[in-house]
Amino acid sequence: MRSVIGLLPLLAAIFAVPQFLPQLARLRRTGDSAGVSWTWAALTSLNNGAWTGYFALSRLWTALVPSVSATLFAGTLAVLLARRGGLPERRTMTATAAWAALLCAAGVLYGRAGLGAALTASFIMQTTPSVWKAYRSDALTGISRGTWLLILGELTCWGIYGTCESDPRLMVLGWTGVAASLLVLARTTYSVRRAVAVRELAAQLAGTRAPATAMTRPARARITISGAE
Repeated sequence: MRSVIGLLPLLAAIFAVPQFLPQLARLRRTGDSAGVSWTWAALTSLNNGAWTGYFALSRLWTALVPSVSATLFAGTLAVLLARRGGLPERRTMTATAAWAALLCAAGVLYGRAGLGAALTASFIMQTTPSVWKAYRSDALTGISRGTWLLILGELTCWGIYGTCESDPRLMVLGWTGVAASLLVLARTTYSVRRAVAVRELAAQLAGTRAPATAMTRPARARITISGAE
């Protein structure tokens, strides 16, 4: 059993390394960022940078790969969103910068314990903007479900691992992420089904109007002919 639990960080890495690639590919392909939060991308990059330090100090070497990749890819996503006018209010950007300074201070002054204390609540802050924007936006066409499925897989692994190892930081990271992922996936699923239902209704209405239009044409022709006579 312990050997299986020990493989969970490796499995989490397999889910985590490519998790932002579907979102980046979708954004580059379509240019559509509807429903994607810049604050989420920026905080994900910052927090994973801090997790990199925490994992290194904890000697969880396999966890460094996903944390480094998430730092780089989420940072790239934040830059792309900013270029497309996705920056939030100045107040939000100031708060994000202050959080980055706090993480740096916690790591420099208090080491692993300080980072761990700061990171305990970090994932709640990180995922809240994405969930908020998903449920406040009418258009969610920019969100990649592939990215959120990979996030769900990774953080399920960390939730189980943290629970088995009695690590409260990893438990909060994992199970908060699972809840956020399920909320975003549920919202996007509802949005897709609603769009399909609207298209089907529009097609049905168009189908019922077409025969009616076709039936009126001969009648109009007869009226025109009789009028000419």
